[in-house]
Amino acid sequence: MLVIVTYDVSTESAAGRRRLRRVAKVCESVGQRVQKSVFECQVDAMRYEELERRLLAEIDLEKDNLRMYRLTNADQLKVREHGVFRSTDFEKPLVL
Repeated sequence: MLVIVTYDVSTESAAGRRRLRRVAKVCESVGQRVQKSVFECQVDAMRYEELERRLLAEIDLEKDNLRMYRLTNADQLKVREHGVFRSTDFEKPLVL
């Protein structure tokens, strides 16, 4: 399934800035950044649960915001991209 992860971490303190870096690292380990605080992650149900658990361990529920959108019906998913960023299609062969 495709999961869109968005977050807004309060960076008013040094601890908040550290949380922001840790949340980004968790997301980078699973998906690709499509905007500063938005990631697309292609995961199965078990990896989804692990991702959510890891992110919840990093954020401060009193100060931060985390949203995860599960898009399970991929044949109906239509993404329109505008601008310079082009996402990686993980369904096609990857050439390095």
